[in-house]
Amino acid sequence: MTLRFVGIDPNTGGEGSPTVWVEEESADLVLQGEEADGVLQALVGSTAWVAGHKTGIPAHERVIRIPARMVPILREACDAAERAAAEHRDVR
Repeated sequence: MTLRFVGIDPNTGGEGSPTVWVEEESADLVLQGEEADGVLQALVGSTAWVAGHKTGIPAHERVIRIPARMVPILREACDAAERAAAEHRDVR
């Protein structure tokens, strides 16, 4: 597994910083962020966002919060993931 570091919260204080990577082989985005508080988790978990889809947050998933100031970093990560996915398609 190879992670490509894309960026870290520019306002980080050196600990527990929201961070974004791209996993090169799968082209998945990997995010580290602050776990959402109980109110946000309850809202996410109790809302039917897609018709016919179960509500709730599965035990293996987490709701995290990424600061808005990281939007440019997320865009860069999306571009990197898209390029990695295209490279893998070209190889096959």
